[in-house]
Amino acid sequence: MAKYPTEPLKCWTKAKELRKNFYRNFDQAHEKGGIRWMGSAWALDAVTCGLGRDVYCITGEPYGASCAFNRPLSARFLTAAENYGFSRDLCSYMRNYWGSILTDEYAFGGKFPKADFAFTQHICCSHAKWYQNACELEGGVPLFAIDVGAGPYPPFAAEMYEHRVRYVAEQMLDAIDWMEEITGRKYDDELFLEGCWNDIRSTHTWAKICMLNRAVPAPLDEKSIYSLYVFGTLQKSNGEFADFYEELLEEVEDRVRRGIAAVANEQARVMTDTQPPWGFLGIYRHLETWGAVSIGSLYTFGLEGMWLYDEEEGEFLPRPMPGDKPKTREEACMMLADWHLSKPEYQHFYHPEYKTKMMDAIARHWRVDGIILHYNRGCEGLSTGIAENRLGLLERGHKVMTYEGNMGDEREFDEKAVTNRMDIFLESLGLKRPG
Repeated sequence: MAKYPTEPLKCWTKAKELRKNFYRNFDQAHEKGGIRWMGSAWALDAVTCGLGRDVYCITGEPYGASCAFNRPLSARFLTAAENYGFSRDLCSYMRNYWGSILTDEYAFGGKFPKADFAFTQHICCSHAKWYQNACELEGGVPLFAIDVGAGPYPPFAAEMYEHRVRYVAEQMLDAIDWMEEITGRKYDDELFLEGCWNDIRSTHTWAKICMLNRAVPAPLDEKSIYSLYVFGTLQKSNGEFADFYEELLEEVEDRVRRGIAAVANEQARVMTDTQPPWGFLGIYRHLETWGAVSIGSLYTFGLEGMWLYDEEEGEFLPRPMPGDKPKTREEACMMLADWHLSKPEYQHFYHPEYKTKMMDAIARHWRVDGIILHYNRGCEGLSTGIAENRLGLLERGHKVMTYEGNMGDEREFDEKAVTNRMDIFLESLGLKRPG
């Protein structure tokens, strides 16, 4: 029996159209006289905005997730990558991406559109190497990678030392000179400043949207959140996406005011930690049959949302936007560097305890009953320290279950075994088996 009213998101159709146009624009960029670039979802994409409004990108992680969602397509891409000689234990997003190039097959139809250059950042073991190989497979595409491994952000460091911010900002300035040289285009600082502010606007607004899921009933479930957080991973500096997040924020605020639930029979709340097995998102619907809603995760909240962790209060709150917009290229680079170095998903690369603290804060303030950890063989970077996270969360009194799988390789996920484990876990939370 329904406990709360529920209804579809009004902006759902618009979200689907925006995503479809994004991938179509990348495909058709050359027909429009534009430029294509490829890079990580974590790339500082605002830096490319100064090249013009006809510059389109593809970001590898969400593209790899789209491939993985289509299991027969993904199987062809993974096989092609392995037959070429890439090891099966590498990042599965990366292998799907390389397989797409090798088969010359675009996941959204037609041949794989070749990029004009690659621009990425590097913090996990795969990022720059991903595009080094992609550039070689595409026949020698130029690559620029920014090292963002400048150290943790406060409170996980005593202070944010200026030299760390400057280290990243100066790489952005070098990247701008490099982009002018390889494209032959004059860089427009006004477009860059606009893109920089859109980046800050979208990542701030996304965090505010996730805050609303503290409400009971939760207005959003995690399976839907995956379809919404993706805009930050596609292109944070995109003005249409920043505007869409502001529209979405208003709609979710309205859902909270009216008590609209994502799961009508919400009886328990769980959270996850990292990427799901994209070919098996039905596990979230399985949770719902028990009356359990997954409210999100550090991954969906903090990959492209900007937050600050308050050590004294154990709080996790959206990072306030800067008071003023940047006025020069140099100011924008420093602002972007400082903004992104506080990204929650960067912090756990320095110590697993940082991730445990942030997850503990989410579990308490979003009123979570249980935590589900994915021992994700497909992502070495975001699975770093996950066993330590489990122990740390148990020590803090949380109920935790784990399962093994792979975000982008269906051969490493046992759906029946995982749903059986979920059933046992949900019973331990006091839920009754659905009749």
